[in-house]
Amino acid sequence: MGEPDPGDTTAVEDLAGVPALARIYARTVPAALAGAVSTGVRRKTAVGELPRVAYRVTRLRPDPDRVTDFARLTRAPASDVLPPGFVHTMVFPVAMALLARDDFPLPLPGLVHLRNVWTQQRPVTLDSVLGVTTRAEDLRPHRAGTLVDVISEIRDETGGGDPGERPVAIDRSTYLAWGRFLRGTVPTEGTERRDPFTPPLPTGQWRLGADTGRRFAAVSGDWNPIHVSAPTARLLGMKGAIAHGMYTASRGLATTRLPESFTWDVTFAAPVLLPATVAVRVDGRPEDEAGARFTGWNPRSGRLHLTSTVRSTPPVPAD
Repeated sequence: MGEPDPGDTTAVEDLAGVPALARIYARTVPAALAGAVSTGVRRKTAVGELPRVAYRVTRLRPDPDRVTDFARLTRAPASDVLPPGFVHTMVFPVAMALLARDDFPLPLPGLVHLRNVWTQQRPVTLDSVLGVTTRAEDLRPHRAGTLVDVISEIRDETGGGDPGERPVAIDRSTYLAWGRFLRGTVPTEGTERRDPFTPPLPTGQWRLGADTGRRFAAVSGDWNPIHVSAPTARLLGMKGAIAHGMYTASRGLATTRLPESFTWDVTFAAPVLLPATVAVRVDGRPEDEAGARFTGWNPRSGRLHLTSTVRSTPPVPAD
């Protein structure tokens, strides 16, 4: 999963460092507020054509203090193994820079994170030096708009490892551009009828304060306006500030004892409007056939917020 096609002609562009999210938001959010972002305008590619470029950043080192703060906030156990959600935040700006390109066919503001699949071959430790290569693929129709996958391949460069070595982890994020439709296509996803969600018996409950988004921004570096305050979220069309999906997903993951190699599959549903109470249920273990399962929902309305599974996988032998 996530391995490039041998015949792929995608060009790899080396970046000097991790892009600054603040600069990306400063460039894209005002355009969204002004209503100036639209597909097919100021685009060099036709609608539906992804730029054939990948971004690569090397020699990334985790900040020990940020790792500690992230683990504490998401209730992850203290360890020299990095939480997968933290590694996601390390490489997330690279993905955002790709999505913010002028020739990207979908507008960055308003993209909805629907799913995240993390495939890990071995633990990533605090002393690791990492490299990441990020690309976008599989632009496809959805009944509500257009889907795209953003894949980040994460490699261990500790000791001067070869950037071409097999990834230690692959992070696949699926985004929906709501209301942006590909011309001449028929939706193949999102058309199936879903069974209504029936809340199970909870095994726990979270109480999330209004400052949850700001606290996560402080440890992740992602100061997206829809998460940090109600006024800025309302400016972008939200009812109020919402919890960051990677916060809720990471906190759910912290309920599971992780094996060395596994797949973590998260599906996001209704956003968590802050402040909030979230009912949760935890079932199973990663080595079970169905995996370790996590479900979070609104105990008052019964609306589903997210589900996730963790399944053990056999490690891939080193090349």
